[in-house]
Amino acid sequence: MADEQEHEAASRADGPPLVEAWELTKVFRDFWRRPQVRAVNGLTFTVSRGEIFGLLGPNGSGKSTTLKMVLGLLHPTRGRLRVLGASPREVRTKARIGYLPEESYLYPYLTPVETLDFFGRLFDLTARERRRRIEELLEMIGLAHARRRPVGEFSKGMARRVGLAQALLNDPDLVILDEPTSGLDPIGCRQMKDLILTLARRGKTVLLSSHLLADVEDICDRVAILYNGRLRASGAIETLLEERDRCSLTLPAVEEARLRPVIEAARAAAGAEPEITRPRMGLERFFLRVVEEARRVEEPAAGAEAGRAVADYLASPAEAQREDGTTPEGVADRAEVDRRLERLVGGGRPEDRDGS
Repeated sequence: MADEQEHEAASRADGPPLVEAWELTKVFRDFWRRPQVRAVNGLTFTVSRGEIFGLLGPNGSGKSTTLKMVLGLLHPTRGRLRVLGASPREVRTKARIGYLPEESYLYPYLTPVETLDFFGRLFDLTARERRRRIEELLEMIGLAHARRRPVGEFSKGMARRVGLAQALLNDPDLVILDEPTSGLDPIGCRQMKDLILTLARRGKTVLLSSHLLADVEDICDRVAILYNGRLRASGAIETLLEERDRCSLTLPAVEEARLRPVIEAARAAAGAEPEITRPRMGLERFFLRVVEEARRVEEPAAGAEAGRAVADYLASPAEAQREDGTTPEGVADRAEVDRRLERLVGGGRPEDRDGS
């Protein structure tokens, strides 16, 4: 059933999938080539262009092994894997991928500028292009003021931001994020989610793995849940989480006396006692509101600042649309992205918030 859902989603997408795995299997062997661990077992899934796809599962379920095979760092024992229409081990394929590992391994004595310049040279970018992209990325991640400080002095969250900039330096078609919000404060987590949604709107494809299910639910179009190396469930977030045997009705605040006839009518229609609760704004939204109010009256913080808009050199919004101006089914359009952002922070379009 899961395989049918994956291929149906791929057929609806615009163009071939950027990642296509079929019966993917990885067996780790000991020194004498005897099978020891079957980390991934017959995994089949696809990731479409412009999609945010989440890999979920408990520790040891095969998520990191799957990501390493997509990156070409591990070779499958059996099965077929195509990334960007070619083998993931080809250099041309790797050049079109951006990767943020779970732990950001950076040279501690280099500054953010020197770190990004080093990786820019690896991608054979010209000096002029490196300077332009580095400037835009530092503004985007909120570390322009710390450009000359050694990375070794940074907190984990600040180093994580530098790692994200490094992953986007080559303007990748496929962005792979392993625990992208690890080490980030709530503001950084919100900015990371905003950025991922914006990248998808601009035509990028995002494949991510995370243990923070609330973050995955906020941003992913589809998810795959793994257990013991096997695919246990997959599909669109809205479809998987919908409770078809219940419905909810939201009303504005009214006096209890005026609400009583509505409750009676609902009880008569449903044949059961309705559940009455008051909606909550969520801790993340409340936290961000408190910090924003404090920021208006306090001196600038010494750590990471609020990031600016996404870097200009990253793909234009037009790449996320067909030639007739419509958005491919299964790909988040502008209204959908804004709706998700509004659900995250309680209102406002992303550009109105200046990326903060």
